[in-house]
Amino acid sequence: METSPERLRIFAYVDADKAPLYRRIMRTFMVARDGFRLHLRPQEVRTALGGPEQSEVDTALLQLSTWGNLVPHPDTADVSSVEEFYRQRFLYQLTAYGEAAERAVSRYEQDILRPGELQTAALSDIRAHLNELLVLASDPEPEQGKVHRVLTTLRARFGELTDRAQAFMSSLQRGIDLQGLELTHFLQYKQRLIEYLQRFIGELLITTAEAAELLLRIEQHGVERLLRLTAERELVDRLGHTEADLQEAQATWRRRWEGLRAWFLGRDAEPSQAEVLRARARSAIPTLLSAMNGINERRLTRTDRAQDFRTLARWFAEAPDDASAHRLWRAAFGLAPARHLAVDAATLAEREQQPIPASTSWLSAPPLRISPRLRTTGRHTRKGRANSVVDRSEEKAHLARSVAREAEQLADAQRLLGTRGRMRLADFGTLERLSFDLLLDLLGEALSLRLDTRAIVETTSSDGTLHIRLEPTLDGRHATLTTSDGALTCPDFFVTIRPTLEPSEELSHE
Repeated sequence: METSPERLRIFAYVDADKAPLYRRIMRTFMVARDGFRLHLRPQEVRTALGGPEQSEVDTALLQLSTWGNLVPHPDTADVSSVEEFYRQRFLYQLTAYGEAAERAVSRYEQDILRPGELQTAALSDIRAHLNELLVLASDPEPEQGKVHRVLTTLRARFGELTDRAQAFMSSLQRGIDLQGLELTHFLQYKQRLIEYLQRFIGELLITTAEAAELLLRIEQHGVERLLRLTAERELVDRLGHTEADLQEAQATWRRRWEGLRAWFLGRDAEPSQAEVLRARARSAIPTLLSAMNGINERRLTRTDRAQDFRTLARWFAEAPDDASAHRLWRAAFGLAPARHLAVDAATLAEREQQPIPASTSWLSAPPLRISPRLRTTGRHTRKGRANSVVDRSEEKAHLARSVAREAEQLADAQRLLGTRGRMRLADFGTLERLSFDLLLDLLGEALSLRLDTRAIVETTSSDGTLHIRLEPTLDGRHATLTTSDGALTCPDFFVTIRPTLEPSEELSHE
């Protein structure tokens, strides 16, 4: 049955301009609905929200009523005058469509945010429910309420098991693909994951064998009788149900039973879903080992650009003389003299009077002035009137001063952060903007490598000048950092920041 566009308007509040306010109002009505309250006044909604203006709440309630999520009723209670009676006042009630929409949105968010997991306890519960169902199946006249309760609980537990397991296996590869993870942290993660998988695989083997036997024994006693009792129990409170309704409910439970049976016993020549899940879980272990080999290879032959530049900088610092540094420069960047360029007669005459040996460095040789047009057109000048040259020396000088000032400020911020030693993040107090930005970059580098909340993380800044060590305080305290742009509140850590090179080393390299 297709849903009309008018019915789908009840979902308009999810992505409207004031969606956060609409969602809070709908959750307020859902809480009231769970408390068996049928109506809410606008003042009660505003009190529950604890913030918005009354006019804003009234407008949002009217809009939700227009979409069909709420329905207004005239509020004639506590009227003491004719004027108050004729003034529009409403009680708002959640509609059936509005309640269904909010429950659907809440379920969607719950399923998206819920982590996948392999529920070992659910397997034990399924065995217990099947044993209870076997006892009821062997009874010539089982109690209808017990049969319905056991089958309903079994279906809910089994559905939760399969949904969580599917989500876990879907996200397992993303968890294994740990780019940039330190080997020590990866080994800890690998050990926990292998133990987790082994525990589930062992419980799954026991449950598969026992559940298969229980399912066959229940079917020998007659499962259709149990399914019909469950369907009748579901319809017992429905007004005016027919035999067709009963047949449809029984067919629904039959499909659920067949799905449960196929999960543990399989269909025809197809393997059971329990076997497929066990194979997927077991295949994750070789995948873990492959990922560990990849991390080892990255540690041995790291090829990222930042590491390449750090290695090149170390080679320059270790060069024995200037000639070796120039050879390294030419080999690294592929720069060579531009011998294909032409010069004018005046330049040739000057070079004849003052010859320059070919071994002269470009740093100490006089500049060779040529026209930029020479490279593109092969001519020194273009035909026609020459363009006027704009003097940009003042702008260039301004940019040079700005760059030098920013470099000096950055160096001051690095020195400030690198000389404080081990201290709590909360003790940093008020920071200048550049120091705060640099601290945030360092914290971001460290937190991106942290997998365990109790682990200690050490890393370097992106430019390789600072080293940070991040230790959890394990006391649940928070830190507040104050800057000219505002305050940042975050979990507290012990932070140690130091330069990667000591000042004496920097001077020797220079």
